[in-house]
Amino acid sequence: MPVTLLLTVLLAALPEPAVHARRVPELLALLAPTGRAWPVGGPGAVLRRFEAPPARWAAGHRGVDLAAEPGTEVRSAAPGVVVFSGTVAGRPVVTVSHPGSGTPPLRTTYLPVAGTAPVGAAVVAGQPVGRLAPASSHCPSSCLHWGLLRGERYLDPLALLGTGSARLLPLAGGEH
Repeated sequence: MPVTLLLTVLLAALPEPAVHARRVPELLALLAPTGRAWPVGGPGAVLRRFEAPPARWAAGHRGVDLAAEPGTEVRSAAPGVVVFSGTVAGRPVVTVSHPGSGTPPLRTTYLPVAGTAPVGAAVVAGQPVGRLAPASSHCPSSCLHWGLLRGERYLDPLALLGTGSARLLPLAGGEH
């Protein structure tokens, strides 16, 4: 049984379940000691990994594709604030900014996702931000495309969960 459902069932048994149900996101944050959560599924859900483009304008895969069916609840991968929920290039997108993650702050993107959390809403890791929209041509089957950015630079979102890839860069001045 998913943790969210289990907490909801347990809280429903308490007096005034509606009052306690509002604490589910807070309790989920306590269960996620890293302050991070899989947006959908888990480690086995990865269909396609991040592939950094060699240049900003070049081809690459600027995120991770996670297997999920349309209608699946999509959760914030880290605590933050919903800064965008709308349509980009004909696809629904949700973006969460993560204050305190550096300058500029990290942002996670989720698409195609129809937002359920309003812009400006503070969210904890694991809190729902939307539902997966019907499949696009991006994946052979239905998937969530999960991205991570710092400013204009795309990063591997799996790094948030400690499972991303690392790439060593040369020191300044070409030293080895």
